Amino acid sequence: MTLRVGVHLPQFGRALTTGGIERAAQHAEALGFSDVWVSDHLVLPEEQAYPAPMLADPLQSLAFAAAATTSIGLGTSVLVGPQYTSPLALANTLASLDFLSGGRLIVGIGIGWSRREYEALGASFDQRGARLDEQLDLFRTAWSEDPATHEGRFYPFRAMRLLPKPANGTIPIWVGGTSDAALARAAAKGDGWHGIGIAPGDVGPYVEKLRASRPEEGFTISIRAAWEPRNVSPEDIAAQAQGYQAAGVDHVVAAPERGSLDTWLASMELIARAAGLEPR
Repeated sequence: MTLRVGVHLPQFGRALTTGGIERAAQHAEALGFSDVWVSDHLVLPEEQAYPAPMLADPLQSLAFAAAATTSIGLGTSVLVGPQYTSPLALANTLASLDFLSGGRLIVGIGIGWSRREYEALGASFDQRGARLDEQLDLFRTAWSEDPATHEGRFYPFRAMRLLPKPANGTIPIWVGGTSDAALARAAAKGDGWHGIGIAPGDVGPYVEKLRASRPEEGFTISIRAAWEPRNVSPEDIAAQAQGYQAAGVDHVVAAPERGSLDTWLASMELIARAAGLEPR
């Protein structure tokens, strides 16, 4: 199977400008990237520098990217699911985005790590794993049944209509995280797994563990890699792409060089060439 390569959009920092997300999404589509991706931090504590104080809402960013393109995939790397205190409302937003984009959405989702973010949003940090498990079940129900009823511990509802449904009846869910619980959640409830910042030489044990439970081709193993041309040469990018593929990774999300929008766009071009993408 050919390694698929996506790219992160200029959704944060100095690269975030009016019209920049649309330009980058169109550029990614022309360069041959398989999909475009965004990060999720709904609020940022003052002392928390990562990823940047300037950070656009993830799903609104993807809506702008979708409207500016025709076929490229759209993904979240990753939504912090339990911070959304109404997962039924989130299910509706995701279904609408998928429907309006013609079935292009991939939902990367995880539990996050910032207690301060959870507290500011009125969400439970200590119960976030159990709440995410229930959210994933809720999504499946809300996207497939009409009317939908969910009998859950945290988010019960009955006889609710959620329309439109996703374009293809459901939306692929890739569970993020490297803990044993996250890997088990991905294998039990996901359509894929999305890891962040794992080198090609270190990803093998994760692939082996996941494939023991989910050997089917439709279960995607994805990695987000910091392929910043300032720090990684084109030769290294090409070697890493080959290393990931040899280790059993199906998909990589490239995080380009930070800086201005022009720097971001130029970085996308270098990554596309190094990864051997075919321009559209």
